[in-house]
Amino acid sequence: MSRKVILCRCEDVTLADVQHAVALGYTDIEEVKRYTGFGTGPCQGKECLRAVVVAAAAAAGTREAELVPFTSRPPLVPTELRVLAGRTRGRTPLPNRPNPLPASRAARRGEGKR
Repeated sequence: MSRKVILCRCEDVTLADVQHAVALGYTDIEEVKRYTGFGTGPCQGKECLRAVVVAAAAAAGTREAELVPFTSRPPLVPTELRVLAGRTRGRTPLPNRPNPLPASRAARRGEGKR
């Protein structure tokens, strides 16, 4: 049986990684995040923040309440839902990419230049 305890599945950060970061002097959660990379994956720390705080507090010998969570940073410019849904003013935009078919096959299929 493996003794590897994974705290952040997105970035594969283990309990040993967090303990090592604290041993090097990184006791602030933001510092642990920058050293280990936890909280930078798809979940942005929503699944692993609590586990890392508990592990860092235990390794540092402090209370969990003393550790401040890292700063959440929203996108620079908010993205409208219609953009994420692929719609602009009721129309679906055509992809702006070249035709992957060779010119001879595209011509046979009636897919000339757009």
